Amino acid sequence: MSDVQIVNVVGSGAVSSEFDLEELSSEIGSEAEYDPENYPGMYLRFEEKPTITVYRTGKFIIYGADNVDEIYAARDFLLSQLADLGAIESPEDTGFSIQNVVCTGKLESEQNLNAVAIQLGLDRTEYEPEQFPGLIYRPEKHDCVILIFGSGKVVLTGCKSSDAAQRALDGLISTIQDLGV
Repeated sequence: MSDVQIVNVVGSGAVSSEFDLEELSSEIGSEAEYDPENYPGMYLRFEEKPTITVYRTGKFIIYGADNVDEIYAARDFLLSQLADLGAIESPEDTGFSIQNVVCTGKLESEQNLNAVAIQLGLDRTEYEPEQFPGLIYRPEKHDCVILIFGSGKVVLTGCKSSDAAQRALDGLISTIQDLGV
């Protein structure tokens, strides 16, 4: 069986404070990018860390991590920075959670996507090659979306962990073998 590889982890949370993003971005310096005419959030890009978007309401999103530990380390770093700047009193429980673990994997061979779409069920698949080269599959038993490409490569998105992604990939491989596609 093919092992999944994490390519992106996304998490989100919120602090109990609201922010003046104009002031906060000037205090943070060159790592902050805030242009309210283009987007209501402030982007934080610290060297060798995931990207963080902070909103006036105190909500924040962290994305671009290679693993779950990195996303939690980025959250701790953000809260520490906000506390050091006096934007929050101290690092607090933010209700932070993983929203999405995006993984890649590989099927055992190249795939005829027209046949795969029919075998997996037209109610669970979308395949319009003139719009997008991959087949979009929503497995019944897994809470994710799997993009299947003719080369046999797959992208799994919407998973809450790499283990959930691995189970979904293993289930897809088993289903394709059982159907004889």
